[in-house]
Amino acid sequence: MLLPTILPNKKIANFPLSNQSLLIMHKIIPLISSLLLLYSVAGFAQHDIESGIERNTNHLQNLYFDLHQTPELSFMEFNTAKKMAGELKSLGFEVHEAVSGNTLVGLFRNGDGPVIMVRTDMDALPVEEKTGLPYSSSVISSDQAGNLVSVMHACGHDMHMTVWSGTARLMVEMKDQWKGTLMMIAQQAEEQSGGAKNVIEAGLYKKFPLPDYALAYHVSDKIPAGKIGYCAGPIMAGVRSVDITVYGEGGHGAQPDRTIDPIVLASRMVVDFQTIVSRELSPLSPAVVTVGSIHGGTKHNIIPAEVNLQLTIRYYDELVGDQIIAALKRIGNGLAASANLPPEKYPLVTVQDDSTPPVINDEALTGRLVNVLDNAFGKEHILKVAPLMVGEDFGQYGLTPEKVAISLMWLGSVPQEKYDAGDMPGLHTAYYYPDYELTISTGVKGMVLKLMELFGN
Repeated sequence: MLLPTILPNKKIANFPLSNQSLLIMHKIIPLISSLLLLYSVAGFAQHDIESGIERNTNHLQNLYFDLHQTPELSFMEFNTAKKMAGELKSLGFEVHEAVSGNTLVGLFRNGDGPVIMVRTDMDALPVEEKTGLPYSSSVISSDQAGNLVSVMHACGHDMHMTVWSGTARLMVEMKDQWKGTLMMIAQQAEEQSGGAKNVIEAGLYKKFPLPDYALAYHVSDKIPAGKIGYCAGPIMAGVRSVDITVYGEGGHGAQPDRTIDPIVLASRMVVDFQTIVSRELSPLSPAVVTVGSIHGGTKHNIIPAEVNLQLTIRYYDELVGDQIIAALKRIGNGLAASANLPPEKYPLVTVQDDSTPPVINDEALTGRLVNVLDNAFGKEHILKVAPLMVGEDFGQYGLTPEKVAISLMWLGSVPQEKYDAGDMPGLHTAYYYPDYELTISTGVKGMVLKLMELFGN
C-alpha cells in the first residue's frame, strides 16, 4: 500500500496543512502503516494455516480412523506410541521414546525463541463401543489384571492425538514464520492419572528444555464442533480416590444384639459424609464427596465383620482436599466409637496414589490466547465456560517447582444436529463420537494460531 510522503509546508490534495496537522500526520500515518502490515501478516498466516489443513485433511482423517479402530488401555499404549513417534519422525523431529513407560517427547528446534510444549494423551477406556459407526472399535484386550475387556476411545484421546499430529505437521510446514523450540509430548495413562506424574518424576523438565508454556485440548461433549471453550483459572478439579474399610463384629442375622453391624455403620457414614460439603466447607469452595461403591456381606442371614466403601472426592484447592480427608476420618472414628467399637477397629481410610491435582489455567496466558482465537474465529465461536468437577492430569505439568504456565481448552466436538436435538452422548459412554472433520480442522487451526502467537509471530 502506497502512502503519501509528508513534507513540511507542502500541500496534500491542494489543502494547506498547518504545522500542528503535519506533526499529527507524521505520527498517525506510520502507526496506520504498522497496523495494516500486522493485519496483512496475520491474514497471511491464517491463510497458510487453512490451506495447510486442507492439504493434510486426508492424512489426518485416516489417522483418526486408524487410532479410533485400534485403541489401547492405560499403560498399554505400545502400538499407539509407535504411531505417534512415527508421525513426528516423518516431520524431522528429534524423538525420544519410552521417556516414561510409553510416553514420548519430540523436539523441533527452530532457532532461538521460546520453548512451547503441546501435550496429547493416548490411552483408551474399557468400554464396548455402540455407536454403529463404520470405523467403530471392535478391540478386545486384556487389562492389567488379566481380564478380557472391550476397548474404545470413549474420551476422545484419538481426536487429541490427531489434532496434535496435525499441529506438528503445520508448524513444520510454516517453520519460516516462527522461531523457537516446539516440544510435543504424547503421554500414556491419563485415564489412570499416572502418566503425567510419571514422566515428570522421570526428569521431563531436567532432561529436556524447560517449557515457557504448556498447551493442551480436551474434547467437549457439550460444545458443538467448530467452537472452543475456555476458562481462566481452575477449569478441572483435583481428584482423590479413597477406600474405607468399616469394621464391625459379625454374627447371625437373627441375633443382631450380639453383633456390631458394619452395614449399619457404613450406611450412617454415607449419610454423614454428605454434611462435609454442605456444613464444613465454605460455600465459596466447590467440592464433591461421592460414595461410588459399597460392598459387604455374603448371605441374607449373616451380619459381616466388615464393609468396604469406595469414594471419589473433587475440589479446586488442595487444602480443601486435605480438609475432606480429615473429615472422613473424624466422622468415621466418631461413628465407630458411638457403636462401642474399640479404637483398633476404627475405620481404615486409605487415599489411593492415583490422585490428580486440579487443572489451574494460567490466567494471563489464557487471556492472551483467547484474544487470538476471538480474532481468528469470531467471539461467537470462542466460549467462556464454567469449571467442571471432572479430572485431568494435565494439571501436573503446571504444579512442579518450575511453575510452567499451562492452558487447557475445551475443543467442541458435538455434531450440530445432535446438539440442536439435545442428544449429546457423554464422554466415557459407549455412544460418544465427535464430528471428526470439523473438530480436527478447528483443533489444528486453533492450536497453530496459539503457537504462532506465543512464538512471537
